Amino acid sequence: MEIGVKIRELRLKNQLTQEELADRCDLTKGYISQLENDANSPSITTLKDILDCLGCSLTDFFADESETVVFTKDDTFEKESEGCIIRWLVPSSLKNAMEPILMTLSPGKSSGTDLPHDGEEFGFVLSGEVELTYGKSVYTVGEGDSFYFRSDKSHCLKNKGNTKAKVLWISCPPNF
Repeated sequence: MEIGVKIRELRLKNQLTQEELADRCDLTKGYISQLENDANSPSITTLKDILDCLGCSLTDFFADESETVVFTKDDTFEKESEGCIIRWLVPSSLKNAMEPILMTLSPGKSSGTDLPHDGEEFGFVLSGEVELTYGKSVYTVGEGDSFYFRSDKSHCLKNKGNTKAKVLWISCPPNF
């Protein structure tokens, strides 16, 4: 791991000069420069002080940077229940800020009512037509249409059509 490169990236992200960071940490500009060029290694205490000034924890700083960016069909998994198929498009999405799913509803079937909770939800109807119940309001959402709402009211999708309906649904934070 190139500690200096990461410190520089965090400093620039926080729009600080080397001198401003040094002043906040009671260090010299020259020391910050040496760290960023990997010419010097900080003690754990000094590194923690620097990271505190940059709004980063030691855990986050040393977290594994290799993240999966692309997911294939083989990475997804499905659950079917009473005419509602949910395909999780990103595995382990509970650790992420949002959770994208592909929901397929057979004619006359429903997603089930989701009770109010913290967060926001977005949906895009890929095919078919669904009825969105949000609190006491009911909306018809057709192919190519989308919906977006705070999750502070009960909500549900129902396929009122004669063909299957497919909806890309994103919940933030993960909820499915």
